Amino acid sequence: MLEIAENGRTWILSGPASSYALHLTAEDELLHLHWGPRIALADAEALAVSPLPDYRPFEAPLDGREEYPVEGGPRFTRPALSVRTDERRGTEWSFEAYDTEGDELRLRFRDGGLTVTLHYRMRHDVLERWVTLDNQDPAPVELLRADSATWTLPDREDGWRLSQLHGRWAAESLLTQTPLTYGEKVIGSRRGHTGHQHLPWVALDTDATEERGEVYGVALGWSGSWRIAVAQLPDARVQITGGAGYDDSGLLRLAAGESFTTPVFAGLWSDGGFGGASRAWHAYQRAYVIPGADKDRPVLFNSWEATNFDISEEQQGTLARRAAAMGVELFVVDDGWFGARTSDRAGLGDWAPNPDRFPNGLKPLGEYVHGLGMQFGIWVEPEMINPDSELYRAHPDWVQYQAGRKRTEFRNQLVLNLAREDVQEYLWGQLDTLLSSAPIDYVKWDFNRCFTDAGWPGDPYPQRLWVDHVHGFYALLDRLRQAHPGVAFESCSGGGGRIDLGVLSRTDQVWTSDNTDPLDRLAIQYGFSQIHPARVMAAWVTDSPNTQLNDRVSSLRFRFVSAMAGVLGVGGDLAEWTEEELAEAGRWVALYKEIRPLVQRGDLYRLRPPRGGLSAVQYVLGGETVVLAWLQAQQYGEPVPALRLRGLDPTALYECPETGEVHRGAVLLHHGLRTRLRGDLDATVIRLRRI
Repeated sequence: MLEIAENGRTWILSGPASSYALHLTAEDELLHLHWGPRIALADAEALAVSPLPDYRPFEAPLDGREEYPVEGGPRFTRPALSVRTDERRGTEWSFEAYDTEGDELRLRFRDGGLTVTLHYRMRHDVLERWVTLDNQDPAPVELLRADSATWTLPDREDGWRLSQLHGRWAAESLLTQTPLTYGEKVIGSRRGHTGHQHLPWVALDTDATEERGEVYGVALGWSGSWRIAVAQLPDARVQITGGAGYDDSGLLRLAAGESFTTPVFAGLWSDGGFGGASRAWHAYQRAYVIPGADKDRPVLFNSWEATNFDISEEQQGTLARRAAAMGVELFVVDDGWFGARTSDRAGLGDWAPNPDRFPNGLKPLGEYVHGLGMQFGIWVEPEMINPDSELYRAHPDWVQYQAGRKRTEFRNQLVLNLAREDVQEYLWGQLDTLLSSAPIDYVKWDFNRCFTDAGWPGDPYPQRLWVDHVHGFYALLDRLRQAHPGVAFESCSGGGGRIDLGVLSRTDQVWTSDNTDPLDRLAIQYGFSQIHPARVMAAWVTDSPNTQLNDRVSSLRFRFVSAMAGVLGVGGDLAEWTEEELAEAGRWVALYKEIRPLVQRGDLYRLRPPRGGLSAVQYVLGGETVVLAWLQAQQYGEPVPALRLRGLDPTALYECPETGEVHRGAVLLHHGLRTRLRGDLDATVIRLRRI
């Protein structure tokens, strides 16, 4: 809901539980008023008459109170907007007008020929913010920095605690929490993609627990380089500024008539602790971000760990038969089906089936897979190219490179400059032809290296490739989805290297991590769930020992229950599985299909974190709930601790369909856990239905 004061200078946006208010002073200074529990318009108007603090030497009254601080004038905080022309630098803007469209508020400011429009839209209790910059001046304007928003937190006597998700390849999305101190904490990516090192999300609290207390969180929807800066100012006030690009070396140059729209930077206030904040983020993404989130994702099999590059049509057919017998619904051929792709040294860029491996293309295999009752999927990495490829030999200038410098190769590949329209058109033609040539239902879109030589010789403003590459990626995905509406897409980047609200608005699920070890995955999935829902979190059951990573031995039971916490997949070498293993796997797949609506669309409750002993998550949908529990280790004969369920009616009765036992809604699962979980690396699934 959007409300506007009679004088047209105070605005308040409200969701079911929260409000966000801002005010324009007589001097055209846009001030932040409130972000937190829901308030009325009259409350916001009362806040608007509060004076700014008295002047202090070497301080600026606007600092920490301005809604969108720009560079220039009496300001010393980090500017959200920094621009320059050939004659001057900075912004001296004046308010022009506001307008609304539906539930969106737009505030328009002008500085000469540059128009700056601030956008606000409340969805549930998540506030989306972004900025449009439009240049109508004959002279170009360079955007050195154009952040999507600055968020201002209320004053609190207790110190703030900062939560973030950090990591690396095979160890993504690990949650860490530290006290916030004076100065700035900056996270981000300078790698050209979202990165394995940080997810673009932070949360702040003072004393919140999993289910109680205030939590402020923000998340950026951008799949390229990015930056979020959390600053505690000298007066203890906290501001969070974030947007596309890591540094201030330049985003874009806007000629006359050109505009730039920043990515969405979303914010959420919750008084339900970290669990309540997560459930609000999940509901928002299922309702407004993820395409077709009301449709459950199928159980898939992926051939990579079974075959690596050594694949053939006959071999894939054998795996497909075993997968179908297990109950798999989507069969995916991973790397190695195209061009001269017998290793990672060749073939990237040549998106046609290898004639020796697939002499009649992918259509026969796709039809065979369909005949087995499964959907058919493939792996691609369109933004990359091997020097040993027909494409590179024809167009070596299509890659990112710096003139006079060696072209750095990671994984024997270079990065195509997707900011170029001719590269976009080539990839469109290749991928559209591919998706039209065979019954393909799913594409795993990978991105296996960072930007290193991000140059564009000959372009008047080569820095723009950092932004325009992402825009080219988005445009290509959007175009393919429109032309092939029945095809689902998964975002992958060597695991979890490209996960954010921007890519999630264009894909159906994401590959959470290349780490498929079921024990490691518990911590990765725990962190991931702080912001993103299980509906997009792909997880595989692979072979034991886990030779791809750590040689850990784990039971099929533990592997399946770990992967069932998200979108279930299987990635082991089914040709080597015994009949007993295949039969057990079939039972787990069948169970997952029964609980899948709860996992993928239900409310998540993290009952116990993965810290060495018992960990558990619970999903609630309607009158049903399911608990996934893992016992990592049992020492000194200690009993398995009890679990108190969440999100149920404490007065209602719930029945376990496997045992027939009846429990109250707030039941402590205790004795049942002791009999189900014994020793190290054990796991169980418990279902309850309201009666």
